[in-house]
Amino acid sequence: MLAAFPHAMPVEGVIGGLMIGIAAALMLLGLGRIAGVSGLAARATGIADSGAPRSIAIAFVVGLPLGALLVSLATGGVETRFPPTVIPMILGGLLVGFGTRLGSGCTSGHGVCGMSRLSRRSLTATAIFMASGFITVALMRFGGLL
Repeated sequence: MLAAFPHAMPVEGVIGGLMIGIAAALMLLGLGRIAGVSGLAARATGIADSGAPRSIAIAFVVGLPLGALLVSLATGGVETRFPPTVIPMILGGLLVGFGTRLGSGCTSGHGVCGMSRLSRRSLTATAIFMASGFITVALMRFGGLL
């Protein structure tokens, strides 16, 4: 079955999922805080005054690219593809930031932490995230962009 998906990496996906779950559990059990990246990024940059201690937020946010760098070094590189200009990435980042504020959190906060706590708001937000993703992919395929 995996032959149909040559880029599938199920073992790596399971390991990554376990690491995310453990990090979220440690944050919740150790600090009583949700490991949502948007909230931690806001706290780390000083945009938010409440939440996890600022030093923890900074360590968490700095650890995200450092973790990717370590994986890249350990595995011999990670294949990436970016648009030819930075404009789509800037627009995408602004839209994600707007959506994060509108939805009172990001996919990590709602999808991982909120759903595990059976938060009604997070269940709704995650369903909307997923539906939006499905519709976007369908429209991009229909328009020949994928």
